Amino acid sequence: MNEWITPRQFHEADGVEDWRVLGDGACASFRVGSFEAGARLVDAISRLAGIDEHQPDVDLRRDGVTVRLITYTDDHYGMSRRDVERARRISALARDLGLAADPAGVEAVGPLVIDALAIPAVLPFWRALFAYESRADNPGEDLIDPRGRGPSVWFQQMDAPRPQRNRIHVVVWVPHEQAEARVAAAIAAGGHLVTDEFAPAWWVLADAEGNEADVATTMSRD
Repeated sequence: MNEWITPRQFHEADGVEDWRVLGDGACASFRVGSFEAGARLVDAISRLAGIDEHQPDVDLRRDGVTVRLITYTDDHYGMSRRDVERARRISALARDLGLAADPAGVEAVGPLVIDALAIPAVLPFWRALFAYESRADNPGEDLIDPRGRGPSVWFQQMDAPRPQRNRIHVVVWVPHEQAEARVAAAIAAGGHLVTDEFAPAWWVLADAEGNEADVATTMSRD
């Protein structure tokens, strides 16, 4: 039985200082000096008790290992108490191997947001194009990569056409303490702020030609 928790409850738990909730899951990035050192951490994670019943997503690169924890059921995607315990154990393994966490180094790109007047008419096209699946807890609006690699896709209901506005945009999830710096960097690189009405949950930015993107955090998602 899963005991669901909010992003705030996850962050308030002891022993999860290495982790940040981005979107629906918690992420941690551990710096390594070599591919071999990273592989040792991945091997240690693979030996945790019960790992086959609740598997993390692990990305191994030559300079770091990124781990994502999320609990899936047919009617909910999010954080549970077992994710807290798994995060503590993975952080302990990293410490035992002399690896430091880099909370500022995590981010999650997605979902890809598509504005649609008739979602049932357009969703099947994108599902087939990407070879995605409908997300179990919201099949009418969300698509996910069954391989766990690509960004999810969310279809946003429109009531009327919106001229002079792009109808596809990307959401970039960052740790809440990094959000304002990321917004400032994007603006300094030639973008502009469309609105901060929803901050600190998300900021809407646009490039020089008006193409929009969101910088999002899990703040206010309790």
